[in-house]
Amino acid sequence: MKLTKSKAALLAGCALFATVGGALAQDQEPVKATMIIYLDPSVQFFNPVVKGAQDAAAAFNVDLDVQYANNDPVRQNDLIDTAVATGVDGIAVAISSSDAFDDSICAAVEAGVVVIGFNNDDLEGAAGNCRQAYVGMNEFDSGYELGLRMIEQFDLKEGDTVFNPREIPEASFAVARGGGIEKAMSEHGIKVETVRAGLDPAEAQNVMAQALIANPDIKAVFGTGSVTSTVGAGAIKDAGVEVPFGGFDLAVEIADAVESGAMFATMDQQPYLQGYYPIAQIALAARYGLTPTDVDTGQGAFLDQARIGTVKPLIGSYR
Repeated sequence: MKLTKSKAALLAGCALFATVGGALAQDQEPVKATMIIYLDPSVQFFNPVVKGAQDAAAAFNVDLDVQYANNDPVRQNDLIDTAVATGVDGIAVAISSSDAFDDSICAAVEAGVVVIGFNNDDLEGAAGNCRQAYVGMNEFDSGYELGLRMIEQFDLKEGDTVFNPREIPEASFAVARGGGIEKAMSEHGIKVETVRAGLDPAEAQNVMAQALIANPDIKAVFGTGSVTSTVGAGAIKDAGVEVPFGGFDLAVEIADAVESGAMFATMDQQPYLQGYYPIAQIALAARYGLTPTDVDTGQGAFLDQARIGTVKPLIGSYR
């Protein structure tokens, strides 16, 4: 893989931080951090996120506690409040709703806790939430890019209908990614149909297949998250139709579908970095007062048949 000078410098800088963090760790008091994932431990997408966080914790001597909200906003707010009460230096939190966590995050920041969003952000970004930085994909832009690429690749045109099932339609990732897809389609006079697919893979596959059977005029399918993207090729097969399919995230099933041609491409958001950077930044902010900064982990994340083989062996660990 060819690196630009800027990316090479960034990687070198990360290596330096990790080396310095490891060298000084024995002389430093641990920084305390809590990472809050909005789903449950069974969602394999977050395995690389946790690995990244754990690797950063080891490099920067961070006492890391990983918690799961199980898609329960009340529990997630309780986890944020509990972390503050226990005296953590920083919280890394997936902001899966633009409204549900505003009060608890602002209270944490007012209490002097560093709060960094990861994976999902408020739809208004920093203007809509007190978090001090966001590490993750620009989800709207990624949805827009995928939409435009599929319009061009498959000659989608005015009057066509495409299908964009969404695991949790009200979640910020679904609103942003789906919004990007809708913008690309609306610019070309293409209608978007959507449906709640849910988080259970078997249920999502059945919902998608039934929608495809019910509307034989659908010209393309867009997965919105890891579940719909994982089962999309199977749903298309179950429905007995042949339509192009693109989506988001990485799983073995997704990589296999792209590799075989059953899926056009997937948008990778590099989850390892979504775990590593927040914990590293919390440590640097707590120790040295360095200001956390946004990191777009979705740059250059378009993975088609020509590129998927490079990252496939890393799925589940670093991708």
